[in-house]
This record gives sequence, structure tokens and C-alpha cells, in this order.
Amino acid sequence: MLTDLACRKAKAKDAAYQLHDSGGLFLYVTKAGFRSWRFKYRFHGKEKRLTFGGYPEVSLPKARELRDLAREKVREGIDPGVDRKQRAAEAALQAENTFKAVAIAWHTAQKRLWKPRYAEQVLQRFENDVFPLIGTLPTRAISAALVLQVIRAIEAREAHEMAHRVRQHISDVFVFAIASGWAEDDPAHVVRKALTPTAPRLRPAVTKLAAAQRVLAKTEGQSAYAVTKLAARLLALTAARPGVIRMAAPEEFEALETAAPIWRVPAAKMKLTRERRIDSTYEFVIPLSRQAVEVVKVALELVGPTAPLLFPSTRDFHAPISDNTLSKFYRDAGLRGVHVPHGWRATFSTLMNELAADEDREEDRDIIDMMLAHVRNGVEAAYNRAAYMKRRREIGQRWADMLMAGAVAPSTLVATQRGTSERAERRRGRDRRLASADAPPHQPARRKAGRKDPGA
Repeated sequence: MLTDLACRKAKAKDAAYQLHDSGGLFLYVTKAGFRSWRFKYRFHGKEKRLTFGGYPEVSLPKARELRDLAREKVREGIDPGVDRKQRAAEAALQAENTFKAVAIAWHTAQKRLWKPRYAEQVLQRFENDVFPLIGTLPTRAISAALVLQVIRAIEAREAHEMAHRVRQHISDVFVFAIASGWAEDDPAHVVRKALTPTAPRLRPAVTKLAAAQRVLAKTEGQSAYAVTKLAARLLALTAARPGVIRMAAPEEFEALETAAPIWRVPAAKMKLTRERRIDSTYEFVIPLSRQAVEVVKVALELVGPTAPLLFPSTRDFHAPISDNTLSKFYRDAGLRGVHVPHGWRATFSTLMNELAADEDREEDRDIIDMMLAHVRNGVEAAYNRAAYMKRRREIGQRWADMLMAGAVAPSTLVATQRGTSERAERRRGRDRRLASADAPPHQPARRKAGRKDPGA
């Protein structure tokens, strides 16, 4: 048997050689003098070799320990060489399949089914709250306690609804990992009942006509961009979703000069599943009241009929007003906790259903629900949306008459905006004249607007 002294004295020779210990273990010395531990064994009648590592990094006692473990595997019918490769491959797989890597793979597979804004929100939640704590860990190394630690950090800032959403996202990632062979269980499911319960939260909305009229007066009475005021009024008149209002395009409004004007909202802009968003059957047609038509006409006059959007951003004519524009408009009017843009849907539903009950028109309830674009399954639902158009128009007109009683004309909402636009145009003209005055000598400066050309 070898001694540590003999191993240290093993030097390079003209040819590689071996120093044998016992039980198939030997020290292999190369021509360059590199020493490494090798183990010779037979498996199913074939001679095989296994390397344990270099000397002195792997000491003589450690090499004998590794030899004994390998011999034990042979006795159990396991090839130690194959077993090592399998464990190395599994370790490499675990290193690659960190929770962050798996979550990104899941997100990439899912985002084609989502709207871009939602896909961005989901990824942002992972980046902010999940990856910093467990992103670098292999999926198999993540326990329920670690998941709960992530959730508790979110709950600590009183974001209880977000905590529930993030837990669900993590659970979805683990289900994806299980199906892909990267995990065996879902620790996020285990902690579901450990989260702080959340009470259903309704969006603030007024439910009385007088209060609704006051909301309209408060918002429109403040100083704001005219496009915002027009968008807010059309939102109240149609009870459409704010996102649909933001993305409204001039070409969607039809027959404005007739007795049956409509707003044809493409299915792609509706709150639908991906399959329905690409199915034109699910486009939503809104019959417009006289007051809504007036708003649309004024907006078209302001932005022009060829504009890409009816309510463009102040910063980019080709982008819609932002998600926060209407919400801030209501907050600035002092309506925080009282009424939000989405609240018009609840206001419309409450008041018109109460009216239907007072007038014993039970059939109006389903029609009012239909007017809120609550999509039901089946082809019949698509036909019903057209079949009840006449009654929908009557209900929409009555709602507009009730809500707009005493309201100013929509043209009044843009009076200030027009003045602002004229001043802006004058400033732009002044800037152009100043720029032309600084033009190089070989470039003729532009003539002032309104001055005749002597050579004309």
C-alpha cells in the first residue's frame, strides 16, 4: 500500500507510470509529472477506469474513501462511472434551471396569449418581488418556507392583493416546471391558505343621479387638457371601459349624421380571451346618443378626421392618453374614494336597472348587461347584441338625457384648448422665424408669414 511520502516523491519519468495502492486504486503519473488518482474495476465482465482527481488536492485517505464508495456501488449493481455522469448532468441541469430561468421560459410561452401591457406587468412583478429572493435558486431547492418569505415581504407593505397575484404567478411557474421535468411539487400552492385574506374591493362609484351629475360638473369644471375632458364625457355617456375609450379611433364611429349613429369597437380592443380578440364576431357595437355624437364630432374637429386616435396624448399624437390620465383627472377633481373612471359602468348599471324595476321592464336587465359588453358564450349571444339594438339605443339615449341635464355643450370644453393651441402655433411660428434669421448666408431666410413676396 502507498504512503503519503511515496506519493509526494513520485516524479516525472520518460513514460507515464502507475503506483498501486489496493483494491484497484493507483496513482497515475504522467510524463509531465501530473499525478492523479485512478480506480480500476470490472463491471459486467468489462474492465473500466474512474478518475477521482489530482494529487495532492485529493489526498491519499480521501482517494481510498472514494474507492470504497465506488466499490460499494459495483456490489449494488451500479456502474460508478455512469452514476457520476448522471449526477453531473443533473447538477448542471439544476444550475441552468434556476427559478428565474424557468419563470422567464414560462412567461415567454404565456405572453403570446396576453395583452402586451399585462405581460409587462407580470414580468415586472417577478423582477421587483420574486427574483431578488429566489431567482438564483434551482426550482427543486425552493421550499414552501422560501415562497412564503417572498409573499410576506409583499404583505409587509400592505399590498395584500398583489401578494395573492404573485403567489399565483409563482404557482403557475412551478406547474410549468413540473410538466417540464424541472420540479416535483408546487410549494406556492402549499402556502396559499397562509396568506392574509383580502376582501373583495369594489371600484368607487356614485349610484345616485344627482351625485353622478355633480361628478360630471366637478371634473369638467377644472382646468385640464380638452381631449381629457372629451374622453371623460364620452366615457360617462357610453359606460364603456376606460381602455376602450383611450384607444378609440375616428374610423370606428359611423353614421354620425344619421338617426342611427354607432361606435364599432373591434374585438381586438375588447376585454376578451385571445381567441375572441381575433374573431371579428365579437366586435362590439355601441349605439350612440345625440350627446355622445356631439362629443365625437367636437373631438374629430379638434384632432382631425385622419388622426390615428380620437384622444391622443399631449406628447405624442400617435399615442393614446395614458392609463393614468383619466384617473388623475378624477383625483384632481377631489373624487378620490368617491368615483373613478371605471365607476361609470356601475353608475349606469345601478340607475338604469332601478329605472327598469320602477317601470316593470324586467327584460331591460339583460339588455343593460349586454350594453356593458358582458360577453356570454354561444353564437346566440352575438346575434342578441344586434337584435336588441333598438332598445339599447333607447336606453342609452335616456341615460344621456338624464345625465346631461344642465351640462354645458362639448364645444365649451375645448374653448380653452383652442386658445392654447393658437398660442402654441404662434410660438412655433416665432421659433421658425428666429431659426431662419440665423440661417447661413448661402441659405435664404424664410419670409415672415403674411408678407407678400415682392417678386410675386
